[in-house]
Amino acid sequence: MPAPMKQTVRRSLLVTAASVTSLASLALTAPVSAAAPSPSGSPSSSPSTTPPANMSTVGGARLGQAGTQVALAGGAPVVPKDLTARSWIVADAESGQVLASHNAHWRLPPASTMKMLFADTVLPKFPRTTTHKVAPKELEGMGSGSSLVGIKEGETYTVHDLWLGVFLRSGNDAVHVLSAMNEGVANTVAEMNEHAEELQALDTHVVSPDGYDAPGQVSSAYDLTLVARSGLQKKDFREYCSTVTAKFPGETKKNKKGKKVRGSFEIQNTNRLLSGDYDISQYPGIAGVKNGNTTNAGATFTGVAERNGRVLLVTVMNPEKSDHNEVYKETAKLFDWGFKAVGKVTPVGELVAPKGAAQASPQASAQAGADPSSGSGAKAGQGGTSQQPVAGAVGRDGSRGMWTALGIAGGVVVVLAAGAFLVNRRWPLPDLVRRRR
Repeated sequence: MPAPMKQTVRRSLLVTAASVTSLASLALTAPVSAAAPSPSGSPSSSPSTTPPANMSTVGGARLGQAGTQVALAGGAPVVPKDLTARSWIVADAESGQVLASHNAHWRLPPASTMKMLFADTVLPKFPRTTTHKVAPKELEGMGSGSSLVGIKEGETYTVHDLWLGVFLRSGNDAVHVLSAMNEGVANTVAEMNEHAEELQALDTHVVSPDGYDAPGQVSSAYDLTLVARSGLQKKDFREYCSTVTAKFPGETKKNKKGKKVRGSFEIQNTNRLLSGDYDISQYPGIAGVKNGNTTNAGATFTGVAERNGRVLLVTVMNPEKSDHNEVYKETAKLFDWGFKAVGKVTPVGELVAPKGAAQASPQASAQAGADPSSGSGAKAGQGGTSQQPVAGAVGRDGSRGMWTALGIAGGVVVVLAAGAFLVNRRWPLPDLVRRRR
């Protein structure tokens, strides 16, 4: 890119921290700490039916408090009143500011949103063109009623096929095959736990890489948002999580002439904010990320969407209301609120940087240029919010924002919104990720 264009792009990314306007009324400006909703169902549906009194304060002290945390300034809309999720969070994906949260660090079963951590851990290891013949033992050990994409033993699949199965159909069979390629389920679980610790997703404990209910397997709305943000740094992750439909290889059979042939079948993304459904439309600007649903976890979802140059991450865990697609409906309400509230609320916390980035000095970060491994950020347990953003949003080509996905499905490019969907791995980019007001 020519130097003048790079300078223009960089100037377009400069932002000051969110400003707080004059206080309109005490009711608007006072921080809100509402009681947590009472989830329905038996106590076995999660580790507990009410949030613990003491939760993690990674990202800020208020994020460790029970109930809704939001600090409204003049002109800010109120948080939707009809939310029933046990836990949720709304964050600016680029600055890392948490605009509002509800029991953000409550450790709950994550269901298939855990596959985001699986992908962020394993996806970089195998080129998409790598082929693998599935052995029978690789499809063993999956829980009863697991979601499947339809992998058959003895058939050969590309890594690209397998990741489409993971993201679109939430296929536990695809997860187990990729785990087998990664030296087994036990090794993959260990690596996922190590990666969660590196990301400072300290509420997370992995037992099964596919997110299937297992004793002790937990995460939190805060952690799932951290993981999604990390995954979205990766081009392939962005592609897979934003793909709406794709062709998946079928089983090899003999045709009428006795010749072996292998067809394919269509798979669709189960993220209903991306694909739509009879009672919910595709959310404008949506670009992923991952949904889940199990007996213990209920419905869970993390999504990313862009509107008017702003990019938000929203995670919702286990709505009490049992209406069809309720997790997506509550997510959409939080997206709507967040896009109206950004710049009009005082952040209640932040998405912290990974450990390696948090330990790097600001001077080293500034000198690193486009080095994706450098950066600095807030440390775990630090109260309040940092004055620095904690993740980059400038593409390697200098382009603006990560933030509209190009979904590749069966050779057809699905453009979900305008612009480039690129982000630099630096945590953070020195000053360049700050947008103008």
